[in-house]
Amino acid sequence: MVTADEGRSRAAGGMPMVTACGRRIEVRCLRLASADRPIRRVALDVGRDRGGEPGVWAALTADEARDLAGRLLVHAELAERGPRSGAA
Repeated sequence: MVTADEGRSRAAGGMPMVTACGRRIEVRCLRLASADRPIRRVALDVGRDRGGEPGVWAALTADEARDLAGRLLVHAELAERGPRSGAA
């Protein structure tokens, strides 16, 4: 059985983000209910673009999601400021 934690999703800004190129990005908590070993993941769904090109999705562990979040923040800052002098 697959369930999504809708309450927390809404609390965390559960509306999909729409990028400048029209892709809808949704982040959810995905739980795969299994009697012997429940699986919990952070699901990242990047939908089709305006031209209909297929999207992608990933199911990340909590640690992987935190690592990705950190990397996104670092690159967002770089995009705003540009690389520091002397950096490649």
